[in-house]
Amino acid sequence: MAPARDCPCCSGLPYAQCCAPYHRGEREAPDAVTLMRSRFAAYARKESAYVLRTLHPDHEDRKRPEAEVIREIRDATSTLKFMRLDVLDHDGPDEAGFWHVLFHARVFEKGQDRSFVELSEFAHDGEGIRYRSGQQIAAAKVADPKGLTIAAFRETFSTR
Repeated sequence: MAPARDCPCCSGLPYAQCCAPYHRGEREAPDAVTLMRSRFAAYARKESAYVLRTLHPDHEDRKRPEAEVIREIRDATSTLKFMRLDVLDHDGPDEAGFWHVLFHARVFEKGQDRSFVELSEFAHDGEGIRYRSGQQIAAAKVADPKGLTIAAFRETFSTR
């Protein structure tokens, strides 16, 4: 694991120069990859309010009571250890205005590997780019995550 001063998003930069300004609301992430990295770092640092703030209005959790969503995020972050993030592929915005980021998250819960690969979808909400949805696959089901592309993920795993 990276030293404590390094950003949990695995950029190699110090947290103060990387995701901290996004978490503090000082600026918006300039692109979908940066937003996704900052959300991973927010989960790792238990920044529940940031995770909620960066959900797109179309996200299912935006239709639920805010306190309930925050509680669920806090519960999840209290038992999960977010160890490493690898961005595998990204694109966008497409004709519909959506960005996509494919990533591999190394996550553990009480010694159990809960790592996953996710294809996330993002859209602008008028203020910034926000997380709309994602399709997760257990990392154990992916032979070589590092070689995976968005097209290959969709072809192999897509349920849409």
